[in-house]
Amino acid sequence: MTGPQHRIDREAYDAQYFDVRGAHLKDPGGRFQRYRVRKVLDIYAPAPGERVVDLGCGWGTFDFALAPRVAEVVGVDFSERSVALCRRRLTEEPHPNLRFVCADARATGLVGGEWDLVIAADLFEHLYPEDSEGVIAEAWRLLRPGGRLSIWTPHRGHLVEALKNRDVLLKADPTHVDYKSLERLRRMLLDAGFEIERAYYAESHLPGVRHVERALLRWVPFLRRRIAVLGRKPAGQ
Repeated sequence: MTGPQHRIDREAYDAQYFDVRGAHLKDPGGRFQRYRVRKVLDIYAPAPGERVVDLGCGWGTFDFALAPRVAEVVGVDFSERSVALCRRRLTEEPHPNLRFVCADARATGLVGGEWDLVIAADLFEHLYPEDSEGVIAEAWRLLRPGGRLSIWTPHRGHLVEALKNRDVLLKADPTHVDYKSLERLRRMLLDAGFEIERAYYAESHLPGVRHVERALLRWVPFLRRRIAVLGRKPAGQ
């Protein structure tokens, strides 16, 4: 784990993601973001009447994709720059059922027990171990009984992720402070009271490569690009 003196804070996160990251992250219509939306909706696609919270909303990719399809969406990010960018886009692409909140994912300030879906896509790899349980507890608080928590995160054992973390071919992401395995995520959700509805590996977005990954990832760990987990808050909780 990264030492306290090197802890990634809001300023470091802003510098890494909004100053130096590539155009593929900023283009909502690009191949990578379309892949993210499609695969996260494969985990769970909310119905038209459902209300959604997106923790770690970044550029608002999921929020703008979901706004035309659901009753309400709230994007939450601890980065003021993220929220400012999302709100600016919202003035250009208005959706009356969409808003953005600058808050810690462990304490959003949103009303609890009223939400159908909490999305945490590409968030848990940015959370220090001691913060992860707090985010899961907040998701539990937000969700109504029967509501769902959808998690999408990189698999550290994938070949590209392994090379990147050694600064081979791609540059390591210093904000990826703690990768979670599929089993660890399952255990954290179970310990928090969630039922596990789905837990699986998924392929990458790269043409050609993704077909090989999809065919072989069950048996070959370094072809498992992403982890997907869906937890459900039991009825009566």
